[in-house]
Amino acid sequence: MGTVTELFVIMIIVATFAFLPLGYFIYKFTQEGGKPFGEIEPHGDSPSVVNDFAEKAIKFIQDKLAKK
Repeated sequence: MGTVTELFVIMIIVATFAFLPLGYFIYKFTQEGGKPFGEIEPHGDSPSVVNDFAEKAIKFIQDKLAKK
């Protein structure tokens, strides 16, 4: 009978760690009034180093292909 109790305790611990991120998300969602990740800009208008690099790489490749 001890193994059933041990298994129950282990399953409760596993379930706690499995649902911990969901609980944190719900907590942050209700705390920030519907904005769980804070203020974000969904339109992508802000400058980005990665976007600038990608645009330069695409322009470079287009220029190389246009010369051929």
